[in-house]
Amino acid sequence: MSTLLEPFEFAFFRNGLLVASLAGALCGLIGVYVTLRGMSYIGHGLSHAIFGGAAASAVISVNFYIGAGVWGLASALMIGRVTRRRVIGSDAAIGVITTASFALGLALTNRFGSASKSVDAALFGSILGVSGADVWVVAGVAVLAVATVFGGYRALLFTTFDPEVAEASGVRTARVDALLMGVLAVSILATMKVLGVVLIAASLVIPAVVARMLTDSFARMLWLSALLGGLCGFVGMNLSYHLDVSSGAAIVLVGAALFGVVFAVTGRTRLGRVSGMDPHPAAIGRPGT
Repeated sequence: MSTLLEPFEFAFFRNGLLVASLAGALCGLIGVYVTLRGMSYIGHGLSHAIFGGAAASAVISVNFYIGAGVWGLASALMIGRVTRRRVIGSDAAIGVITTASFALGLALTNRFGSASKSVDAALFGSILGVSGADVWVVAGVAVLAVATVFGGYRALLFTTFDPEVAEASGVRTARVDALLMGVLAVSILATMKVLGVVLIAASLVIPAVVARMLTDSFARMLWLSALLGGLCGFVGMNLSYHLDVSSGAAIVLVGAALFGVVFAVTGRTRLGRVSGMDPHPAAIGRPGT
């Protein structure tokens, strides 16, 4: 027991554990919308885009959250605008915009060697880089995400499942999409130091997919996905310390193991219905259904 409690003696680990749990819950909550919209690639793409902003911030000595945040929000809004024009698909828009941003980040890192150490944690995640300020940032973003989901519950739900009918019914789907993309970008930015660019997409998708295999209720899927994400963050952070591996890798591996167990128990039929949830029309507008 003393071995298990040993890491709690260190402030950096306590901060990391809290951030990892909050980050996992945050990604799980936002990941529900990402998964049901069939945009699982967006987490991977936006995290790479934000990396470009992180590298640029390190080069010009600008605060990480300001530089990478502005860059990420701009990338998210550009993806949303290109996608809504329907000239190319969302996957293509994500691929063009985010890979270009990531390539620019790599070029800046290679050109200015002093920036490479600053972006290592952004690439792979590290509990050593987590400070008390990072805890407050993630907590603030988590509160923002919860307020957005519950405040715009009906509009987000309607736009997710039937955007054409939603727009015809008076829902401003363009604003809803921009709001969701903005919250997603901010969430990725806040969790990057723990999860890392490479593994954020998995943290967005895995809890939501597991929650979908466990329930047919959209509202239950929201809180269940957040709970599973937080659990993966807590367990993964402890494993990362004892096994001496990166925090992001440990968190994702815990999630993958959870997925394997649930998949084995529930079977293939539940996985095949991940994108097929169809909430009852009467349920739209009631978060508790």
